[in-house]
Parts: sequence; structure tokens; C-alpha cells
Amino acid sequence: MDLTLVVLAAGLSTRYGGVKQLEPVGPSGEALMDYGIYDALRAGFNKVVFVTRRELEDALREHVERVFGDTIEVAVAYQELDALPEGFSMASGRRKPWGTGHAVLSAASEVNEPFVAINADDFYGSDAFVALGGHLREVADSGGSRFAAAGYSLRDTLSPHGGVSRAVCEVDADGYLEQVTEIKKIADADGALAGVTVEGERYVLSGDETISMNIWAATPAAFPLLRERFAGFLEEYGADPDAEFLLSTAVNDLIGENSVRVKVIPTNGPWLGVTYQEDKPYAIDRLGQLVEVGHYPEDLSKALRND
Repeated sequence: MDLTLVVLAAGLSTRYGGVKQLEPVGPSGEALMDYGIYDALRAGFNKVVFVTRRELEDALREHVERVFGDTIEVAVAYQELDALPEGFSMASGRRKPWGTGHAVLSAASEVNEPFVAINADDFYGSDAFVALGGHLREVADSGGSRFAAAGYSLRDTLSPHGGVSRAVCEVDADGYLEQVTEIKKIADADGALAGVTVEGERYVLSGDETISMNIWAATPAAFPLLRERFAGFLEEYGADPDAEFLLSTAVNDLIGENSVRVKVIPTNGPWLGVTYQEDKPYAIDRLGQLVEVGHYPEDLSKALRND
């Protein structure tokens, strides 16, 4: 069965101060997203769709060609500020992308099969792709949107160099998502772990919460649902030049409407991210350890071409 990986690579990387989507962290110059693509290939995915900005396309294609060659089908979709439903216009002063929900919608014309969406600047571990790919194969013939998410422990995804944003999941006894809450600026201050909600309210955390890390699985039937939610978002927040249509918030709204059920699949693999420049040395060291124990080859490009 065909499976597609959607890589969200249109972010401005304002906290990082550079194009972190292509930042070299592997021993042979690999970016974090390269390991996600490599793991997806090993899990049976056969296509990758990059959602990016036009000014990044050439660098992105050059990088992917160098690492992957013709080992996987590649498509590019653009997340453009003026790509809005009929009847809506862009807010004056808008400069930043509309958010992860809009990014996934931007890939819709290139996705005709079950898919997993990930951030380009995160490392998720091979277990996540095996688990979500298996879920998609199980539900492929059953119809519906059939969302799923890989679940991580909040404590394992924090940065010591500044606040981070995470989607906190409340899961029922059967492993289905009851509610997801987007929390921003999560950091340990004076021994207390806390962040703020999108409404600006303080949110206290223990560190043991299950979070999604913006790795989601769905079938193409999810796109009409997301379009409807995006229209509702624009009606309420479209005039705010900084408002973001977050995928986690859209999924939470769909759960509240009983439009979808979302399976949360616990993931034991490591997570790595480079939210800040100071995060890069740890990511390099941790990936080096995974290479040393044989989990990844020292050079992804050579390994792929020798398979």
C-alpha cells in the first residue's frame, strides 16, 4: 500500500536564527528531517511531500537530491499566505505562515493516499513511523479520516535553552485522544514546570504528560474537515496578523464535534529538536550515539545507494 510522508518545512525559524530545516546535524551533514525520511522509507513509505516556501525550494531540492537521489518519490507544495478559502483575504501586516494546520492543507493536492505529517526540524525515531504506518495500513479500507498521533513524554522533549511549544494530550482508557491543549513557552522556572495556553493563561505541568510533537497520521478524508475548520478559524482570528491555525487545535475541535477519533500510539524512541542554536550540540551528540550503536549508518546517502 502506498504511504506518503508530509514534511512541514515552511517555518521562518525565528527563534533559531537560520534555516534550521536544512541545518547539518548528522555525521555526514544530514539534517534532522533526513532521518525522518530514512525511517519512513524503512517503514514502507514511498513518497515524500515537502511543504515549503518558494524561496526555499531550490535549496531543499538540492539537499534532498544529494542525500536521497531517486530512492523516494518527491513532490513540493507551497504554503502561501494568500492561499485562503473563497471569501477571505489576508490580514494587513501578515508575514508569518498560517500555522501547521494550514501547512498540511497546502499538501492536499499532492496527497492521494494515507499519510504521516511531521515537522522538518524534529527527529522522531524509527518506532513512530513503524507504528503510524501500521495504523494506516489497518484502517486504509475502513474509510473516514482516521487520525492517529505518536505520543511522547513531555519531560523527554524539553529544551534547557528556552521555552518550547507542545500539544498536551488527554487520553482515555482505550488509548483515544479526548482533548489536546496547545501550550506555549513551556520552561522550568524556579523549580516549577509551566507554560501558557494560546489564550495566555498559565498552565502548570508535571513533566509526565503525553504530548504529540506534531507527528500525525491520517487519510485524505481529513482534508475536507481541516478546510472547514480553517474557514472557521479565519472568521474568528483572520484579522490577527500573528494568529496560527494549529493542527493540534483543529484536531481538538474535531474531537469536540465528534467528527473524528484519534488513536494515540505510545512511542519509546528518542525525540530530538533544534528549537534554539544551543540545542544543536546535543542533537549532534545524540545522533552520533545512535550511529555508533548501529541504529543509523554514518552516511545516509551512501547507505541508501548501496541498498
